[in-house]
Amino acid sequence: MKPEVYHVRKETMTIKKDKEIHSRDVSKAPNRLSNVVYFSKLKKGQNRLDCFKSLLGKIETYIHDFKQDSFVGIKMTIGDKKNKGHIKPEFVRVLVKNLKKQGAKPFVFDTNVIYKGERQNAVDHLNLAHNKGFTIDNLGCPFIVAGGVFGADSKVIKVDFKNIKEIRVPSLVGILEDLIVLTHVTGHMMSGYAGSIKNVGMGMASRAGKQVQHSSLKPVINVENCTMCGCCIEICPVSAISDASGKAFINSRICVGCGECIAACKFDAININWHEDVTVFAERMAEYASGILLQIKQKIFINFAFDITEECDCLAGDDPKITKDAGIFASRDILAVDKACFDVLTANKDIFARKKKKGPYLHQFKYAEKIGLGRLDYKLVEV
Repeated sequence: MKPEVYHVRKETMTIKKDKEIHSRDVSKAPNRLSNVVYFSKLKKGQNRLDCFKSLLGKIETYIHDFKQDSFVGIKMTIGDKKNKGHIKPEFVRVLVKNLKKQGAKPFVFDTNVIYKGERQNAVDHLNLAHNKGFTIDNLGCPFIVAGGVFGADSKVIKVDFKNIKEIRVPSLVGILEDLIVLTHVTGHMMSGYAGSIKNVGMGMASRAGKQVQHSSLKPVINVENCTMCGCCIEICPVSAISDASGKAFINSRICVGCGECIAACKFDAININWHEDVTVFAERMAEYASGILLQIKQKIFINFAFDITEECDCLAGDDPKITKDAGIFASRDILAVDKACFDVLTANKDIFARKKKKGPYLHQFKYAEKIGLGRLDYKLVEV
């Protein structure tokens, strides 16, 4: 049986399944996109959960858009096994309760990753979720892993962007119409800044889609710093690294650019080729996010600016905070919410710059607006 192929254009989305063609005019869907960003600032001594409840009260009309019996996917990540900075189950439970009052049928979901660890397959991923408290009893709804046991369940959405002409997503993502994205904002070794765009563009792609986005990023070895400890060889998910005369060697033809080796190296011996690859990576991520969101009717993006670290929740351990807690942001516009959150967090200093170099996030913001992902001119409303 041939896979489903989704053809996405600016005005019309066509879904081709076998020989049957179904079309939906996206331009006639409810246009709820707004550049308003609500900000629930964490007050001194305030409980974080109360901060979230204040925000939900302000966006109550957004929640009301989810209709009776609608399946509302709540996208989030539970982080690595030893990571504790991720969004906690109690926040999700409050949101789920509000959705159920509307008669909606919420569920929490994530996708498998391309690097080694407990989230590389659905079995270990689900066990990890259970151990971290993401159970039906704690959430009030199920936690599922989209993409099948090994992440091989992948559908194609045809798009027409500069870098990407088709995107690959789990079948669930391909048919999803109602979405709430919960994002723990952090730094990131490649994108520099990780917000809702990354959570959607990378986080809602299939494993094949993730590899495509990373394919422009090829780490390089600094042989002077390499001690040949073997950590990078052991952790590489595609066995692209080998011992070459006592120094690590990366076979660029095999490398998928996941960046796992960069995180594993403790000697600063592996780095990204920032000059050539990182802007393409940022653009592809925005293109993926745009292609995914175009076919979704109702969507809300919520950014949690707590426990902000230099690296994302995918990495093990708990990195020190790089700034104080700010609060929680929400909008119907994914670009507006990411930019507003970034502006608040970097008002005094760009905390996401590395070695005095800014990452590709500023370029990604501009490119995202150019392709119609959202708006940079937002209106910040403090709750």
